[in-house]
Amino acid sequence: MSRTYRATGINLRTQILGEADRIVTILTKEYGIVRAVAPGARKYNSSLGGRTAMFVVNDLLIAKGRSLDKITQAQTIKSYPGLVKDLGKLAASQYLAEIALCQGLSEQPQEELYELLNEHLRRLEELSSQKKTSVLALLAHGLFQLLALAGLTPQVQACCLTQRPLRPDFTDPNWQVGFSITAGGTICLTAWEDLKKQQTLPNFARTQTWKHHGGETPQNQATLPPQSTYFLPLNHSLDWETTFHQQETPALSGRLNAKELAMLQQLSQSEIMQDATRDGGWLSVEQILRQYAQYHFGRPIRSAALIDSYFAANHDATL
Repeated sequence: MSRTYRATGINLRTQILGEADRIVTILTKEYGIVRAVAPGARKYNSSLGGRTAMFVVNDLLIAKGRSLDKITQAQTIKSYPGLVKDLGKLAASQYLAEIALCQGLSEQPQEELYELLNEHLRRLEELSSQKKTSVLALLAHGLFQLLALAGLTPQVQACCLTQRPLRPDFTDPNWQVGFSITAGGTICLTAWEDLKKQQTLPNFARTQTWKHHGGETPQNQATLPPQSTYFLPLNHSLDWETTFHQQETPALSGRLNAKELAMLQQLSQSEIMQDATRDGGWLSVEQILRQYAQYHFGRPIRSAALIDSYFAANHDATL
Protein backbone atom coordinates (compact mmCIF):
# COMPACT_ATOMS: atom_id res chain seq x y z
CA MET A 1 0.00 0.00 0.00
CA SER A 2 1.43 3.41 -0.98
CA ARG A 3 1.59 6.41 1.32
CA THR A 4 -1.69 7.68 -0.12
CA TYR A 5 -4.48 5.46 -1.34
CA ARG A 6 -8.05 5.67 -2.56
CA ALA A 7 -10.89 3.59 -1.20
CA THR A 8 -14.66 3.39 -1.30
CA GLY A 9 -16.12 2.75 2.12
CA ILE A 10 -19.08 3.08 4.46
CA ASN A 11 -18.73 4.61 7.94
CA LEU A 12 -19.64 2.11 10.65
CA ARG A 13 -18.33 3.73 13.82
CA THR A 14 -17.15 7.16 14.96
CA GLN A 15 -15.16 8.30 17.97
CA ILE A 16 -14.25 11.75 19.29
CA LEU A 17 -10.57 12.67 19.16
CA GLY A 18 -9.20 15.85 20.70
CA GLU A 19 -11.10 19.11 20.40
CA ALA A 20 -12.24 18.91 16.78
CA ASP A 21 -11.16 15.62 15.20
CA ARG A 22 -12.98 12.36 14.79
CA ILE A 23 -11.81 8.77 14.34
CA VAL A 24 -13.90 6.92 11.79
CA THR A 25 -14.01 3.14 11.38
CA ILE A 26 -14.77 2.41 7.74
CA LEU A 27 -15.59 -0.77 5.86
CA THR A 28 -13.94 -0.39 2.46
CA LYS A 29 -14.17 -2.59 -0.60
CA GLU A 30 -10.47 -2.43 -1.37
CA TYR A 31 -8.76 -2.60 2.05
CA GLY A 32 -11.34 -3.98 4.45
CA ILE A 33 -11.61 -2.29 7.86
CA VAL A 34 -9.83 1.06 8.00
CA ARG A 35 -9.54 3.35 11.04
CA ALA A 36 -8.70 6.89 10.03
CA VAL A 37 -8.68 10.36 11.55
CA ALA A 38 -10.95 12.98 10.01
CA PRO A 39 -9.15 16.20 11.02
CA GLY A 40 -11.45 19.04 12.02
CA ALA A 41 -14.56 16.99 11.28
CA ARG A 42 -16.36 18.33 14.36
CA LYS A 43 -15.88 21.96 13.41
CA TYR A 44 -19.00 23.82 12.32
CA ASN A 45 -17.75 24.61 8.81
CA SER A 46 -15.78 21.40 8.20
CA SER A 47 -16.19 19.77 4.79
CA LEU A 48 -15.69 16.37 6.47
CA GLY A 49 -18.42 16.86 9.08
CA GLY A 50 -21.38 15.30 7.28
CA ARG A 51 -19.16 12.92 5.34
CA THR A 52 -18.02 11.22 8.54
CA ALA A 53 -21.56 10.54 9.81
CA MET A 54 -22.80 6.98 10.33
CA PHE A 55 -23.74 4.96 7.24
CA VAL A 56 -22.39 7.48 4.74
CA VAL A 57 -20.60 5.96 1.74
CA ASN A 58 -17.63 7.97 0.50
CA ASP A 59 -14.96 7.90 -2.15
CA LEU A 60 -11.94 8.53 0.04
CA LEU A 61 -8.37 9.68 -0.34
CA ILE A 62 -6.45 8.49 2.72
CA ALA A 63 -2.88 9.13 3.79
CA LYS A 64 -0.97 6.47 5.68
CA GLY A 65 0.11 7.36 9.21
CA ARG A 66 2.25 5.78 11.89
CA SER A 67 -0.61 4.71 14.12
CA LEU A 68 -3.73 6.01 12.37
CA ASP A 69 -4.37 6.91 8.76
CA LYS A 70 -5.76 10.35 7.89
CA ILE A 71 -8.64 11.21 5.60
CA THR A 72 -7.50 13.99 3.26
CA GLN A 73 -10.46 14.00 0.87
CA ALA A 74 -13.98 12.56 0.93
CA GLN A 75 -16.67 12.66 -1.71
CA THR A 76 -20.08 11.29 -0.69
CA ILE A 77 -21.47 8.63 -3.02
CA LYS A 78 -24.48 7.50 -1.01
CA SER A 79 -26.09 7.96 2.37
CA TYR A 80 -28.98 6.41 4.29
CA PRO A 81 -30.79 9.34 5.93
CA GLY A 82 -33.91 7.23 6.53
CA LEU A 83 -32.07 5.01 8.99
CA VAL A 84 -31.37 7.75 11.53
CA LYS A 85 -34.96 9.04 11.40
CA ASP A 86 -36.45 5.80 12.75
CA LEU A 87 -35.21 4.32 16.03
CA GLY A 88 -36.03 0.75 15.04
CA LYS A 89 -34.21 1.02 11.72
CA LEU A 90 -31.26 2.74 13.39
CA ALA A 91 -30.98 -0.01 16.01
CA ALA A 92 -31.12 -2.73 13.35
CA SER A 93 -28.53 -0.91 11.21
CA GLN A 94 -26.12 -0.52 14.12
CA TYR A 95 -26.61 -4.20 14.92
CA LEU A 96 -25.67 -5.26 11.37
CA ALA A 97 -22.74 -2.84 11.34
CA GLU A 98 -21.44 -4.40 14.55
CA ILE A 99 -21.61 -7.87 13.00
CA ALA A 100 -19.76 -6.61 9.92
CA LEU A 101 -17.03 -5.16 12.14
CA CYS A 102 -16.72 -8.51 13.95
CA GLN A 103 -15.96 -10.39 10.75
CA GLY A 104 -14.25 -7.69 8.67
CA LEU A 105 -10.49 -7.90 8.09
CA SER A 106 -7.94 -5.12 7.69
CA GLU A 107 -5.74 -4.56 4.63
CA GLN A 108 -7.64 -7.18 2.66
CA PRO A 109 -10.38 -6.69 0.05
CA GLN A 110 -13.85 -7.05 1.58
CA GLU A 111 -16.04 -6.39 -1.42
CA GLU A 112 -18.59 -9.11 -0.68
CA LEU A 113 -19.04 -7.95 2.91
CA TYR A 114 -19.26 -4.32 1.77
CA GLU A 115 -21.90 -5.07 -0.87
CA LEU A 116 -23.94 -7.35 1.40
CA LEU A 117 -24.07 -4.81 4.24
CA ASN A 118 -25.07 -2.00 1.89
CA GLU A 119 -27.82 -4.16 0.39
CA HIS A 120 -29.39 -4.84 3.77
CA LEU A 121 -29.09 -1.22 4.86
CA ARG A 122 -30.88 -0.25 1.64
CA ARG A 123 -33.69 -2.70 2.37
CA LEU A 124 -34.09 -1.33 5.88
CA GLU A 125 -34.22 2.26 4.68
CA GLU A 126 -36.82 1.52 2.02
CA LEU A 127 -39.08 -0.26 4.49
CA SER A 128 -42.19 1.55 5.65
CA SER A 129 -41.77 2.98 9.16
CA GLN A 130 -45.11 1.48 10.14
CA LYS A 131 -43.87 -2.10 9.73
CA LYS A 132 -42.02 -2.68 13.00
CA THR A 133 -42.20 -6.46 12.70
CA SER A 134 -40.69 -6.24 9.22
CA VAL A 135 -37.66 -4.46 10.68
CA LEU A 136 -37.03 -7.54 12.83
CA ALA A 137 -37.51 -9.81 9.83
CA LEU A 138 -34.97 -7.86 7.76
CA LEU A 139 -32.58 -7.75 10.72
CA ALA A 140 -32.73 -11.52 11.14
CA HIS A 141 -32.29 -11.97 7.39
CA GLY A 142 -29.27 -9.67 7.33
CA LEU A 143 -27.73 -11.41 10.33
CA PHE A 144 -28.19 -14.84 8.76
CA GLN A 145 -26.67 -13.71 5.46
CA LEU A 146 -23.67 -12.14 7.19
CA LEU A 147 -23.12 -15.37 9.13
CA ALA A 148 -23.30 -17.30 5.87
CA LEU A 149 -20.68 -15.03 4.32
CA ALA A 150 -18.40 -15.73 7.30
CA GLY A 151 -18.88 -19.48 6.86
CA LEU A 152 -20.86 -19.75 10.10
CA THR A 153 -24.29 -20.65 8.74
CA PRO A 154 -26.33 -22.63 11.29
CA GLN A 155 -27.91 -25.83 10.06
CA VAL A 156 -31.65 -25.14 9.87
CA GLN A 157 -33.01 -27.51 7.24
CA ALA A 158 -32.07 -30.78 8.95
CA CYS A 159 -31.48 -32.18 12.42
CA CYS A 160 -27.87 -31.87 13.57
CA LEU A 161 -28.10 -35.27 15.31
CA THR A 162 -29.79 -37.42 12.68
CA GLN A 163 -29.24 -35.29 9.52
CA ARG A 164 -32.88 -35.91 8.64
CA PRO A 165 -34.85 -33.02 7.10
CA LEU A 166 -36.96 -30.97 9.50
CA ARG A 167 -40.38 -29.95 8.25
CA PRO A 168 -42.60 -27.74 10.43
CA ASP A 169 -45.85 -29.39 11.49
CA PHE A 170 -48.45 -26.61 11.46
CA THR A 171 -51.25 -29.03 12.37
CA ASP A 172 -49.85 -29.62 15.87
CA PRO A 173 -49.99 -26.49 18.06
CA ASN A 174 -47.48 -28.03 20.50
CA TRP A 175 -44.92 -29.04 17.87
CA GLN A 176 -41.41 -27.74 18.59
CA VAL A 177 -37.85 -28.14 17.46
CA GLY A 178 -34.71 -27.45 19.45
CA PHE A 179 -31.76 -25.24 18.57
CA SER A 180 -28.29 -25.97 19.89
CA ILE A 181 -25.43 -23.52 19.47
CA THR A 182 -22.77 -26.11 20.26
CA ALA A 183 -24.29 -28.66 17.86
CA GLY A 184 -24.51 -26.05 15.12
CA GLY A 185 -28.22 -25.63 14.51
CA THR A 186 -31.63 -27.25 14.75
CA ILE A 187 -32.30 -30.51 16.56
CA CYS A 188 -35.25 -32.88 16.49
CA LEU A 189 -36.48 -33.02 20.08
CA THR A 190 -37.42 -36.69 19.78
CA ALA A 191 -33.88 -37.59 18.75
CA TRP A 192 -32.52 -35.37 21.51
CA GLU A 193 -34.68 -37.08 24.17
CA ASP A 194 -33.66 -40.52 22.88
CA LEU A 195 -30.01 -39.54 23.13
CA LYS A 196 -30.48 -38.41 26.73
CA LYS A 197 -32.13 -41.72 27.63
CA GLN A 198 -29.45 -43.81 25.96
CA GLN A 199 -26.70 -42.06 27.91
CA THR A 200 -28.10 -43.50 31.12
CA LEU A 201 -27.57 -47.05 29.78
CA PRO A 202 -24.30 -48.92 30.49
CA ASN A 203 -21.64 -48.96 27.78
CA PHE A 204 -23.57 -46.31 25.83
CA ALA A 205 -22.37 -45.57 22.29
CA ARG A 206 -18.88 -46.91 22.79
CA THR A 207 -16.55 -47.11 19.84
CA GLN A 208 -13.11 -48.65 20.16
CA THR A 209 -9.84 -47.88 18.42
CA TRP A 210 -6.88 -50.19 19.01
CA LYS A 211 -3.25 -49.65 18.11
CA HIS A 212 -1.03 -52.72 18.43
CA HIS A 213 2.73 -53.09 18.44
CA GLY A 214 2.68 -56.76 19.22
CA GLY A 215 0.73 -59.47 20.97
CA GLU A 216 -3.02 -59.92 20.86
CA THR A 217 -5.90 -57.60 21.54
CA PRO A 218 -6.81 -57.68 25.24
CA GLN A 219 -10.03 -59.53 25.94
CA ASN A 220 -11.32 -57.25 28.70
CA GLN A 221 -11.42 -53.97 26.83
CA ALA A 222 -15.21 -53.66 27.30
CA THR A 223 -14.72 -53.24 31.02
CA LEU A 224 -12.81 -49.99 30.56
CA PRO A 225 -14.73 -46.79 31.21
CA PRO A 226 -15.71 -44.61 28.23
CA GLN A 227 -13.78 -41.57 27.06
CA SER A 228 -10.48 -42.89 28.42
CA THR A 229 -7.05 -43.70 26.98
CA TYR A 230 -4.71 -46.29 28.45
CA PHE A 231 -1.03 -46.93 27.73
CA LEU A 232 1.38 -49.71 28.55
CA PRO A 233 5.19 -49.24 28.56
CA LEU A 234 6.87 -49.64 25.19
CA ASN A 235 9.07 -52.44 26.55
CA HIS A 236 6.01 -54.43 27.54
CA SER A 237 5.28 -57.55 25.52
CA LEU A 238 2.03 -55.91 24.44
CA ASP A 239 1.84 -52.14 24.12
CA TRP A 240 -1.48 -50.83 22.99
CA GLU A 241 -3.75 -47.84 23.09
CA THR A 242 -7.51 -47.83 23.27
CA THR A 243 -9.85 -44.89 23.08
CA PHE A 244 -13.55 -44.99 23.88
CA HIS A 245 -15.91 -42.32 22.59
CA GLN A 246 -19.49 -41.53 23.36
CA GLN A 247 -21.76 -38.95 21.81
CA GLU A 248 -22.58 -36.15 24.21
CA THR A 249 -26.08 -34.73 24.44
CA PRO A 250 -25.85 -31.14 23.17
CA ALA A 251 -27.31 -28.39 25.32
CA LEU A 252 -30.37 -26.68 23.91
CA SER A 253 -30.12 -22.93 23.46
CA GLY A 254 -33.82 -22.53 22.71
CA ARG A 255 -36.94 -24.03 21.22
CA LEU A 256 -38.87 -22.92 18.15
CA ASN A 257 -42.44 -23.67 17.15
CA ALA A 258 -43.48 -24.58 13.62
CA LYS A 259 -43.94 -20.99 12.45
CA GLU A 260 -40.62 -19.87 13.91
CA LEU A 261 -38.75 -22.77 12.31
CA ALA A 262 -40.33 -21.92 8.96
CA MET A 263 -39.13 -18.33 9.39
CA LEU A 264 -35.63 -19.51 10.26
CA GLN A 265 -35.52 -21.75 7.19
CA GLN A 266 -36.62 -18.87 4.94
CA LEU A 267 -33.54 -16.87 5.92
CA SER A 268 -31.32 -18.98 3.68
CA GLN A 269 -33.09 -17.44 0.67
CA SER A 270 -31.82 -14.25 -0.94
CA GLU A 271 -35.20 -12.60 -0.37
CA ILE A 272 -37.78 -13.03 2.38
CA MET A 273 -41.32 -13.56 1.15
CA GLN A 274 -43.48 -10.48 1.62
CA ASP A 275 -46.13 -12.30 3.66
CA ALA A 276 -43.44 -13.63 6.01
CA THR A 277 -42.50 -10.12 7.13
CA ARG A 278 -45.98 -9.64 8.55
CA ASP A 279 -45.84 -12.65 10.87
CA GLY A 280 -44.96 -12.47 14.55
CA GLY A 281 -42.18 -14.51 16.09
CA TRP A 282 -39.24 -12.74 14.49
CA LEU A 283 -37.88 -11.63 17.84
CA SER A 284 -37.51 -15.27 18.90
CA VAL A 285 -35.67 -16.05 15.67
CA GLU A 286 -33.40 -13.02 16.06
CA GLN A 287 -32.55 -13.93 19.65
CA ILE A 288 -31.61 -17.47 18.66
CA LEU A 289 -29.34 -16.14 15.91
CA ARG A 290 -27.95 -13.51 18.29
CA GLN A 291 -26.81 -16.15 20.78
CA TYR A 292 -25.32 -18.16 17.93
CA ALA A 293 -23.40 -15.14 16.57
CA GLN A 294 -22.14 -14.11 20.01
CA TYR A 295 -20.87 -17.63 20.65
CA HIS A 296 -18.92 -17.79 17.38
CA PHE A 297 -17.58 -14.24 17.44
CA GLY A 298 -16.70 -14.49 21.12
CA ARG A 299 -18.22 -11.15 22.11
CA PRO A 300 -21.63 -9.69 22.96
CA ILE A 301 -23.59 -7.68 20.42
CA ARG A 302 -23.99 -4.40 22.26
CA SER A 303 -26.53 -2.96 19.81
CA ALA A 304 -28.89 -5.82 20.64
CA ALA A 305 -29.85 -4.10 23.91
CA LEU A 306 -31.65 -1.38 21.93
CA ILE A 307 -33.44 -4.02 19.87
CA ASP A 308 -34.72 -5.62 23.07
CA SER A 309 -35.92 -2.38 24.61
CA TYR A 310 -37.60 -1.19 21.42
CA PHE A 311 -39.28 -4.38 20.23
CA ALA A 312 -39.70 -6.68 23.24
CA ALA A 313 -42.74 -4.79 24.55
CA ASN A 314 -44.69 -5.74 21.41
CA HIS A 315 -43.46 -9.29 20.90
CA ASP A 316 -43.58 -12.45 22.97
CA ALA A 317 -40.33 -14.36 22.76
CA THR A 318 -40.05 -17.70 24.52
CA LEU A 319 -36.65 -19.31 24.33
